[in-house]
Amino acid sequence: MRSIDRKLLRDLWHMRGQGVAIALVVACGIAIFIAMLSAYQSLAASQIDYYQQYRFAQVFAQLKRAPETLVEQIQSIPGVAQVQPRVVVDVTLDVPGQQEPAIGRLVSVPEQQTPMLNDVFIRQGRYLEPERAEEVLVSEAFATANHLKLNDRVGAIINGRWQQLNIVGIALSPEYVYEIQGGDVVPDNQRFGVFWMGRKALGTAFDMDGAFNDLTLTLTPQTNPKDVIFRLDQLLQPYGGFGAYDRADQISNKFVTDEIIQLKYHALIIPGIFLGIAAFLLHILLSRLIGTQRDQIAILKAFGYSNGDVGLHFLKLVLVIVFLGSVIGVAAGLWMGSGMLHIYTNYYHFPTLTYQVSPALILGTIAISGSAAIVGAFSAVQNAVSLPPAEAMRPEPPAHFRRTLMERLGLQVFLSPVGRIILRNLERKPIQAILSIVGISLAIAMLIVGRYSQDSIAYLIDVQFRLMQREDVTLIFNQPRSAGVRYDVAHLPGVLYAEPFRSVAVRLRHEQYSRQLGILGLESEGQLHRLIDRNLQVVDLPPEGVLLTSKLGELLHLRPGDSLTVEVLEGDYPEGELRSNRPTRSVIVAGLVDDLVGLSAYMERSALNRLMHEGATISGAYLAVDSSQIDPLYALLKRTPAIASVALRQTTIDRFQSTIADTRRVMDVIQVVFACIIAFGVVYNAARIALSERGRELATLRIIGFSRVQIAVVLLGEQAVLTIAAIPVGFLVGYGLVVMLSILYSTELYRLPPIVTQSTYAFALIVVTIAAIVSGLIVRRHLDHLDLIAVLKTRE
Repeated sequence: MRSIDRKLLRDLWHMRGQGVAIALVVACGIAIFIAMLSAYQSLAASQIDYYQQYRFAQVFAQLKRAPETLVEQIQSIPGVAQVQPRVVVDVTLDVPGQQEPAIGRLVSVPEQQTPMLNDVFIRQGRYLEPERAEEVLVSEAFATANHLKLNDRVGAIINGRWQQLNIVGIALSPEYVYEIQGGDVVPDNQRFGVFWMGRKALGTAFDMDGAFNDLTLTLTPQTNPKDVIFRLDQLLQPYGGFGAYDRADQISNKFVTDEIIQLKYHALIIPGIFLGIAAFLLHILLSRLIGTQRDQIAILKAFGYSNGDVGLHFLKLVLVIVFLGSVIGVAAGLWMGSGMLHIYTNYYHFPTLTYQVSPALILGTIAISGSAAIVGAFSAVQNAVSLPPAEAMRPEPPAHFRRTLMERLGLQVFLSPVGRIILRNLERKPIQAILSIVGISLAIAMLIVGRYSQDSIAYLIDVQFRLMQREDVTLIFNQPRSAGVRYDVAHLPGVLYAEPFRSVAVRLRHEQYSRQLGILGLESEGQLHRLIDRNLQVVDLPPEGVLLTSKLGELLHLRPGDSLTVEVLEGDYPEGELRSNRPTRSVIVAGLVDDLVGLSAYMERSALNRLMHEGATISGAYLAVDSSQIDPLYALLKRTPAIASVALRQTTIDRFQSTIADTRRVMDVIQVVFACIIAFGVVYNAARIALSERGRELATLRIIGFSRVQIAVVLLGEQAVLTIAAIPVGFLVGYGLVVMLSILYSTELYRLPPIVTQSTYAFALIVVTIAAIVSGLIVRRHLDHLDLIAVLKTRE
């Protein structure tokens, strides 16, 4: 072994504590990168494979009723490859052992099992047998949540008649990877499920023999979905079409795809920050190490080692630390990635969800971390090789001593000699002090980022589901009804107050931008469902015009005062006849509101009725309910054919917390743990490097009469000042990162606001304080065992 390599081993042993601390920081970045990116790749690959194997449709459409003879015209649309007409109906269920009413979506499938669009994968049991009208397949999520097994029976109201459904199979479909009811944000698998029923049985039950009310299409390659959707809407308009949409807007696919994209962003941004901090630490470490080894570098070069040999020596030091961090990080990343994917199986239902890690990902991650470390150490290594031997043999020139700012202001009388030493050293090495402050502030920022999701989700739940949506129960009728129904609803068992609403399916257009959703008409002085602004003040509904959520206004490029085109998509049957031409209106955008969930448009209910040229029609009601009377209410709603669906606010809150919040909580815990490691690594390294640099000075102070406590105060006091100075900077940097992440988390489905609570700031402060105290105790131990004679030997 060459002498320079033995020196490398001695250096590594001497700085083992600092090296391990930096290696752990590197490991954190690598672990998060591999865990999140491997989970992302596994989810994305499973999604693509499932969609292809089970023929997930590319265009979807719902309508009132159309004859199957229309299918030939649809098939002739240029670019259409395959057409699948279906009957799809939501019904009220009575699930054994469940008090609350549930909603079942009945989807027709062929009597004989044949390949079809949105094909079913049967996990347990068998396919339907012809001529057995009561047989159904049930979605796995619903069956699991309600403990349903093969041959169990579920009661359902089918076209006003009570019927028992016999479960013969438990299945999955690419259409319901994320099994959620339209209009909801989170799945409620206990109260919403999908049932596949024979085409003949379902068609007969709902008078759909030879007709359909749902349509799915696949397209030929290179076909523009917008062209097909335009032609399809024209064909379906006379039959009550609600507006076709492509796969990107299909609710299950939209949720899964958004989650995959956010996971990818998270996998690229957060680990990048970790690795950046590691590179920064390595730069500081090597810069200061080289400063203390000037004489050793000179001797190496005097004995014939080239600049390349010296530079490679220090790069080896970096690479050994990175290698140690890589080994730990890869192992931890693989373990965490597998665990994260297991969590996703609770919410996303694939036939198989296999954890996939490519060697390229592992090697690429190690290469990225090594490159980041080398870049961080490059300038320090360059300084090492550029020192001529003669110059390096000399000690560093002493600092230029002059009176500090406090001394010029005459404030030195308030400081002890130890305090003056601390301030003089900080003022005379401003770059070094600034770099230390930056390192500690980044550690504080990562602690804040680690708790951001939980803060913002708690805020979202509080604002959206407690300040805005204050109803206990939401009823949606199976079709719009006259306003007089509100009095019938108000007299249901346990109902304390009923607040009607009108919902109209529309397509909103502005210039070339459009979105398909529903306008919600609310009571002008409603108490159960309110709108609020970003200052949490209640927003009054304007007598005319429409209010849009800020996200919807952004997507449509609208501002208050702009004109918005409203194409009504709701089918109408006056006296049993279908209206052939639906109205198109123009309304003024009266303002924007800050909903955090979904995309919404709001109007005052009577204004929406006027826009529709209809009477006082309502689509449902929000209810405040006496909790002691909730069971009789549920029992009645289960057997009321006029009720299409029932939503419970507390259930929505619980499901939101157990899906989105719990998923992010796992990632947040990982980030917080790793951020704590970073905080300790940064503070500890700063203290140890300061000890290495100032060992001679501190030994001198001991010789001239300073006590061990005093020299400890000199060294650790500097670190305390730097840590205190870094706290506000870290708070600002952390909040800046939170704002950046809030922009990335702003989707059409939900928005996480840039909220950082006082408890998060306090948590970051406590962690950094503990890291500083523990680091100080370790450094104090080294100070107590300082070899004064060895340290005071001159370098000449």
